[in-house]
Amino acid sequence: MSRPLPIVHAVRRRQGDPGRVIEELDLEFSNGERRCYHRAPAIGHGAVIVVPLLDDDTALLIREYAAGTHRYELGLVKGKIDPGETPEEAADRELKEEAGYGARSLTVLRRISLAPTYMGHETVLVLARDLYEERLPGDEPEPLDVVPWRLDALHELILDDAFSEGRSIASLFLVREWLRHADIAR
Repeated sequence: MSRPLPIVHAVRRRQGDPGRVIEELDLEFSNGERRCYHRAPAIGHGAVIVVPLLDDDTALLIREYAAGTHRYELGLVKGKIDPGETPEEAADRELKEEAGYGARSLTVLRRISLAPTYMGHETVLVLARDLYEERLPGDEPEPLDVVPWRLDALHELILDDAFSEGRSIASLFLVREWLRHADIAR
């Protein structure tokens, strides 16, 4: 069932935590109910998360320090889209900076949101194939470990405490299913 979007009566921006803007949305729903929602609007040009495939069965993960959890985490290559870049260009640049590979084939699969009821930020999922070695300097304070992982062993990976980032988990499963259906279509 499709519903009409709520009517926006007002949007107020206020400063939240340092460096964060919060929007207050005064909304009216189709049944006449009014509510004020708070959200963190999207800033910048977006972000990418990259699933680099060595072959159709093996993805490359990176291990890097995660300040939020204060430990080293396994995850996928990811980063912001710079002004003037397409998601594909950003994915290729981040792949070269973080994993030391470029990709001859880059496919945008979909957008992923983190918390759509609260945040406007979306991340573009990009599949990178036909990899070749090339490194660009990045902004990481130390070299990142590159860890090959077989897609048929995702059940082991999701039980690893060092692999907790939701976008990485979702992206690997989405790519695995996309590849399965691409094989069926052939």
